[in-house]
Amino acid sequence: MKPLEGTIAITAGASRGAGRGIARALGDAGATVYVAARTSRKGPPPGDNAAGSVEDTADEVTARGGRGIPVAADLSDEAQAAALFQRVEREHGRLDLLASSVWYGNVISAWGKPFWDLPQDLWRSMQITVDAHWQLGRHAARLMSQARRGLIVFVTDLPLDPAEYHGQVMWDVGHHSIDRLMVGMSHELKKRNVAVVGMNPGFMRTERVVAHMRAASEKERRQFRFDLSESVEFIGRAIAALAADPNALRKTGQFLYAADLAKEYGFTDIDGRLIPRFRPDAPQQEYPESWLHG
Repeated sequence: MKPLEGTIAITAGASRGAGRGIARALGDAGATVYVAARTSRKGPPPGDNAAGSVEDTADEVTARGGRGIPVAADLSDEAQAAALFQRVEREHGRLDLLASSVWYGNVISAWGKPFWDLPQDLWRSMQITVDAHWQLGRHAARLMSQARRGLIVFVTDLPLDPAEYHGQVMWDVGHHSIDRLMVGMSHELKKRNVAVVGMNPGFMRTERVVAHMRAASEKERRQFRFDLSESVEFIGRAIAALAADPNALRKTGQFLYAADLAKEYGFTDIDGRLIPRFRPDAPQQEYPESWLHG
């Protein structure tokens, strides 16, 4: 029996990026996964034509031994978010796991630009990101608190002292907002036996990161530390391992690192590497050319 067989999960923002990696890993573990995001084969592609759709990811979940269910939805919209959770409740009567890596807007393309030159729609996309996490958290909490069990995971970035700067205004404000939602929700849900955590990956080779690195010079790749990058499935394996832990509640309210959970639960990245926490000052390493092809 697979460790998450029978588990009912929602992965939000799963048409590509970390969400897709999380869904794949949950499929490997045998879970039923509602793959939710805006991009569908039936609708328009994103503005930058990035590859991926909810149907693509759901097919991968099923191929790996789970059950993938595609749901095309804008999860920042209250009605669409509510409809997703109502469907899960109607079809299964419960929700065991919510993993959200929702992020609206391509911040990477604007990295390095002064904030006063950033387009207003990028600021709005960051606000919508926070809206989506609020909607997802509140609807998941209602279902899970009734069952008095469950796990909510918000994918975030290294939590910093608010006085420090993270290198890009949109990234900084967006992730700090998600972090504060996680902290508040964890306090209120702990008494209902529901765990809420923030999950930190390292430098992930998402579709957009790979496209950006492919167009960059070798010097820029070294500056970004592409040599230290990890697959999007590494964080997925971390979340799958945590979801399978019967004592996951002891970690509620914490900012966890995929690299730390790899040591605790004994998993590696898809290429067998044991990945430490991301450190920009780590010694330079060689990386395979295949990383630049996704």
